[in-house]
Amino acid sequence: MKSTVSAFLALLALCFSGPVFAEKPNIIFILADDLGYGDLGCFGQETLKTPHLDRMAAEGMKLTRHYSGSTVCAPSRCVLMTGYHTGHCSVRGNQPALMKDEDFTVAELLKQAGYRTGLFGKWGIGNPPPRDDPNKQGFDEFYGYVNMYHAHNFYPPFLIRNGEVEELRNVTKPFWLKGDRVLGEAKEGSGVASVKKDYAPDLITAEALKFIDANKDGPFFLYHALNTPHANNEGGSDKEQQDGMEVPDYGEFAKRDWPNPEKGFAAMIRNIDRDAGLIFEKLKEHGIDEKTIVFFSSDNGPHQEGKHQMEYFDSNGPLRGMKRDLYDGGVRVPTIVRWPGKISPGSASDRLSGFQDFFPTAAELAGIKFEAAGRPIDGISLVPTLLQITERPVETHKFLYWEFLERGGKVGITTEKWKAIQQNAMKNPPGKIELYDLENDPGEQNDVAADHPELVAKFKKWMEESHAE
Repeated sequence: MKSTVSAFLALLALCFSGPVFAEKPNIIFILADDLGYGDLGCFGQETLKTPHLDRMAAEGMKLTRHYSGSTVCAPSRCVLMTGYHTGHCSVRGNQPALMKDEDFTVAELLKQAGYRTGLFGKWGIGNPPPRDDPNKQGFDEFYGYVNMYHAHNFYPPFLIRNGEVEELRNVTKPFWLKGDRVLGEAKEGSGVASVKKDYAPDLITAEALKFIDANKDGPFFLYHALNTPHANNEGGSDKEQQDGMEVPDYGEFAKRDWPNPEKGFAAMIRNIDRDAGLIFEKLKEHGIDEKTIVFFSSDNGPHQEGKHQMEYFDSNGPLRGMKRDLYDGGVRVPTIVRWPGKISPGSASDRLSGFQDFFPTAAELAGIKFEAAGRPIDGISLVPTLLQITERPVETHKFLYWEFLERGGKVGITTEKWKAIQQNAMKNPPGKIELYDLENDPGEQNDVAADHPELVAKFKKWMEESHAE
């Protein structure tokens, strides 16, 4: 049960400002796992083909300066769900932490506004979360992985449906069930399978499509949270497999002169694109394409795990860094939004935006004025940007802020022009603040902190002000 504090929050949240649109749109958010800024054709990928997502961009809007909630999965997804950046939200790293009862999610917001809410895929917020955590946090239906380590395994022995274990036909190798490999509940279901029959990503996509079928009369909120192209980290170190990019087959990539992990990665990108295409087909089948706004993004930058090498397909494109970095390669993510008849085809925005903006955007789409008790959320509605509304002033971010509490800690701030990063921020003494001119140095190659002490001082003050215990 949610606490009375959360119930109070929810009460204050639902102030209906009247319908902004003729009817509440269905809302779909497709979230890839460790997809880099350069992994889609519409964002510059030249080797791997993504025709459905490229078409999504041609029919919608690309957000070219959109940032994930963090540089790893758990805090990034927490930001997406709550509208708070990592200086304010409950989960700020992949270390043990949980969402609080008083956390109020976008799923709870939309559910109370009459939406049917469904999450299919990877929850992964907190470590280790209870099996019914997605349902407790506002989802009417859940099927997939609750635990982030469980989501490493593409052929797991079970998945979770609404808090209950649902057995699959896969069998995990005994070695990976040893106590030194599975730390209690924290890594339940992870490992490498010796018998591979049920490929979890395909099962999850099938359930997401069924959810659309069952709720075609709407309104519904579908959160399709993929665990691709993440690696099975255990698979990359498995003595027999040595390949964490697990797919049922390599398909057209089988004959390529590529290492097997790269064939697997290419197949994952193909499948992500294919499944997005299946969702668009389903919307058209039910005649609700123009009644549905679809978001696509990634929870952080590209990984180098499971024997996959990030540079093989230039996954970070022109950016510096990858997953776990606060350079743009670790947090700037390929983002597309499509809503036929509402969003101008082939449009793009380079306005600064981030995961915290989804909460207020969804609230406005549903005709809700959200006012949180206590600290306001950190996001701003993207509706004026997406619909190119000129009748009202467009609210903008002064800056975006991140903090990452692992490996000595790091914090970062970006404005439209400047990026400041402090490594080892949680150590004593902390590391120096780096400063980059993104306007003239988008690859963050030249640290100009020494030339701009006044800016460094300002960013340091903003970092301190953005952190709450």
